[in-house]
Amino acid sequence: MSELTFEQMLEESFKTIRNGEVVDGTVIDVKPDEIILNIGYKADGIITRNEYTNEANVDLTTVVSVGDQMSAKVLKVNDGEGQVLLTYKRLAAEKGNERLKEAFENHEVLKAPVTQILGGGLSVVVDEARVFIPASLVSDTYEKDLSKYQGQEIEFVISEFNPRRNRVIGDRRQLLVAERAEKQKELFAKINVGDRMEGTVKNVTDFGAFIDLGGVDGLLHISEMSWGRVENPKKVFQVGDKVEVMIKDIHDTKIALSLKFPETNPWANAAEDYAVGTVITGKVARMTDFGAFVELAPGVDALLHVSQISRAHVDKPSDVLSVGQEITAQVVDLNEAEKKISLSMKALEQPEEASEETDAE
Repeated sequence: MSELTFEQMLEESFKTIRNGEVVDGTVIDVKPDEIILNIGYKADGIITRNEYTNEANVDLTTVVSVGDQMSAKVLKVNDGEGQVLLTYKRLAAEKGNERLKEAFENHEVLKAPVTQILGGGLSVVVDEARVFIPASLVSDTYEKDLSKYQGQEIEFVISEFNPRRNRVIGDRRQLLVAERAEKQKELFAKINVGDRMEGTVKNVTDFGAFIDLGGVDGLLHISEMSWGRVENPKKVFQVGDKVEVMIKDIHDTKIALSLKFPETNPWANAAEDYAVGTVITGKVARMTDFGAFVELAPGVDALLHVSQISRAHVDKPSDVLSVGQEITAQVVDLNEAEKKISLSMKALEQPEEASEETDAE
């Protein structure tokens, strides 16, 4: 039996390794772009920057130190220069996928930073394993620009797990929907019609404004924005405005809001302010063939019938009046229940004024 050479004995003293095997080692040197490991083999192991992380341009000396213990997977037993090529990130990704599989099966909520904004959604990394969150699952509302999520740590669940087809899908939307439902439940349990709350304008449309009451939206219809007329809500409110509103109605999960507070109701003192016989001034707001509507105060319009404009004959209001014109008239009728007031300019004319006009004709 022949004796082993020193080189053969030395080689047999080291363990054997194979491609795909996981090895443990100690960091013996670190450069900005590579890590050198003593893996108890006849050659050292090398982890390049690209095989350590997916993050570009990382200085490895800032994340690994000599003496650190590391596990890595063998890519090539001999990289052509007598060294073992290792990968850290792929092993981490495999462990990450196990983590994601467990989270998928247990419906666990994960938290991770957004590493990349893609055309169709967001990419996040959990233990070097990538998760794609489609744009439709990022939020419970449509968001055209996802750039604000770059670098932001977000919560999500795994809704689809198929690493073989490279489909690991995250879902943030269902968490937000569930959170909103919980907030909605809490809010509806404590609010009542007539309550006043502070909210934030979330969206403004031609027909009203949606107010965020703390996770639940209420609609402030254009007709409830003022006792007077509001022509365009967008001229009154802007997104982000803080506003105190009153709950007008609650129907299932819908909340109707109002800014018509009782103490500001212009009809509250109508019996005194617009008593029959009172002489009052107002502005012509609009006209029809049968008369003109005069605004006496925001939310209080009175009818000046064509027959009450003058003692002289008037065919139609627009012949003698114009919108925006200020007129003085006398209240000749008040119906508080129906919120109707009738005016007369004719009642203030002296008989001789009417005679002079008739003679002039």
